[in-house]
Amino acid sequence: MIKKISIALLLGMFSFMANANNIKVGSSVPAVSVEKGGEIFIQDGDFNYLPWNTELMLGKVRVIHAIAGRSGAKAMNEPLMEAITNSHFPEDKYQTTSIVNQDDSIWGTSAFVKSSAEDGKEEFPWSSMVLDENGVVAQQWQLTPKTSTIIVQDKTGRVLFNQEGALNEQQIKQVLQLIKQNI
Repeated sequence: MIKKISIALLLGMFSFMANANNIKVGSSVPAVSVEKGGEIFIQDGDFNYLPWNTELMLGKVRVIHAIAGRSGAKAMNEPLMEAITNSHFPEDKYQTTSIVNQDDSIWGTSAFVKSSAEDGKEEFPWSSMVLDENGVVAQQWQLTPKTSTIIVQDKTGRVLFNQEGALNEQQIKQVLQLIKQNI
């Protein structure tokens, strides 16, 4: 009996650790604005940054990919990003928003993180790419450092899915299904 209780407590602890952020399924993400850095746009071959806030994510079904400015964090959910790209969701109803926490990067790599975010915008111009120089999104949402978080929200901003860390195959299927059901 004690063994079963211990296992249940450990599982509960691990599930809490898996989503230690303050994003709740059924609610909206906490409001936040990024002034230092911001959303990346390409105009006449140059990168421009405009202030960004969570209200800009309304109107489309969206996967929010909040990632630490580390290559390992970016790679965690690469299988999901590839599956989304291969699904060819309609751009007028769906968009990915990647929020790169430049403040959560390895010392001395800040310029590489910025360059990588700009490369991502060039490769996927239809996606929303946000460079968060000071990590205000991670602070406001209480995201776990050094990792990747995937959030799915509907066009009204209601969170449908929230998971920190690498998604498994079942979770990837769940995310794709949620997108299809809500576009």
